[in-house]
Amino acid sequence: MNPTPASQPMPSRPALLETLNDPAAWDVIVIGGGATGLGTAVDAAARGYRTLLIEAADFAKGTSSKATKLVHGGVRYLAQGNISLVREALHERGLLNRNAPHLVWPLGFVVPAYGLFDQPFYGAGLKMYDMLAGRLNLSPSRWLSRTETLTQASTVAQSVGGRRLRGGVLYYDGQFDDARLAMALMRTLFDLGGTAINYVRAGGLTRNRQGAIDGVVVQDVLGDTQYTLRARCVINATGVWVDSVRRMDDPQAQTMVAPSQGVHLTLPRDFLPGDKAVLIPKTDDGRVLFVVPWNGHTIVGTTDAPRDDLPLEPPARDDEITFILQTAARYLSRQPTRADVTSVWAGLRPLVKATGEASTKSLSREHTIVVSRAGLVTVTGGKWTTYRKMAQDVIDTAIQHQLLPQAFCRTAELPLHGAGALPDGVHYGTPDSYYGTDLPALRALPGLDHVLVKASGLTEAHVRFAARHELARSAEDVLARRNRALFLDSQAAMLAAPEVARILAEELGHDAAWQRGTVEDFARTAAHYRLD
Repeated sequence: MNPTPASQPMPSRPALLETLNDPAAWDVIVIGGGATGLGTAVDAAARGYRTLLIEAADFAKGTSSKATKLVHGGVRYLAQGNISLVREALHERGLLNRNAPHLVWPLGFVVPAYGLFDQPFYGAGLKMYDMLAGRLNLSPSRWLSRTETLTQASTVAQSVGGRRLRGGVLYYDGQFDDARLAMALMRTLFDLGGTAINYVRAGGLTRNRQGAIDGVVVQDVLGDTQYTLRARCVINATGVWVDSVRRMDDPQAQTMVAPSQGVHLTLPRDFLPGDKAVLIPKTDDGRVLFVVPWNGHTIVGTTDAPRDDLPLEPPARDDEITFILQTAARYLSRQPTRADVTSVWAGLRPLVKATGEASTKSLSREHTIVVSRAGLVTVTGGKWTTYRKMAQDVIDTAIQHQLLPQAFCRTAELPLHGAGALPDGVHYGTPDSYYGTDLPALRALPGLDHVLVKASGLTEAHVRFAARHELARSAEDVLARRNRALFLDSQAAMLAAPEVARILAEELGHDAAWQRGTVEDFARTAAHYRLD
């Protein structure tokens, strides 16, 4: 693997905004800075198209920072017989591990068996899982005895509902840090000559004399300037919010997305002290429960509940929190309570709407691409694991509709920013590895020993790096996405916010009033992540 370029400071925000005054048309403008939008912009830039990505909030602010932190083929879809979806996802999982090993690494999962036929059933299915992954498989699955199961996952319940633990199956999937992968994609876009700007909102679409879409009207959210941008191809990759952009094109456009809310809880590490995750393939109501070690903590989730509204920070419902705690208590030897929860978060999944289906569990997670009569390309659905394939399909579709000239996809073999040999003593799967080849640049900054959040390892140097190299514009950008403090320990993140704001203000040239404002804004967001 060839190392990606050494870290260079990013352009200032005024310099980035100045690029919007360039009268030359872009080849591609992508609306939306989540997994799909960032992946699509990287694919476009890698093919040689002049590419711009705009994001109304921060990169990965919505669904793309609120995943289960797993790069996986979908064991659940295997049980449903959706072999093609599983094979594609497993292939993409392997490519991600190869192209971004500093951000994606193998994680062992223990599937405990309590029923007489559970072990052979799960074992056979997971051997098929290995087979579908082919040469990109991370590691082979194997049966575990009862003693081995408890050795690999010491806090698994020894009996559930009167059924004694019989053994288990160990298999491997990928783990990652979703927001950090989003940052790597944003940096990769710049490495390829593209441009990404956060806090720039699409307010409308422009058309040529033939009625075809030929640009976007955008607003600087942090200022008051409006820009009219021209483009050969406009791509709507706004996740659960795609329908609002589609209605800028056609006010009568039918709803494509049925959003589903997933909730996760963060617990202390001692609820799952080893290095293996636990998968419960079928809870009482037919859902999957994950108990996953992540960044020195334990993540438990997820729920799957329909929503009618589309908030950017959806609050977790009390019944969802209760469900996760009660279900986890059945399968863990130590029963978690609300007092143990250090953070809770909810994310909205963009499920492609299915006619006549009331339950979001039955809706498709496969991506859908639609090209309107006026040429707006919309993509929605899918998941983090398949973001690269989704992006390839989007650009291929634009080419097929003659919105772009022919050019071949390069991302299957493209290392992401930071990929390359890690410094001595740094191991994959640790927070230091997330920076990859940028780690020396981070370590050279002032404040490396000034720890702001012990739970997440955030230091003053991390804040300065986020401002100089990762387009962080607020305390929340740092505490929620450049670093994962908010997702690990919301109270500790809130306590650190004033110092984060002070350092950011020093880096970005803001005054005391701005510092107070960004702390107040973060407090409103952080309230959703705390259980009182």
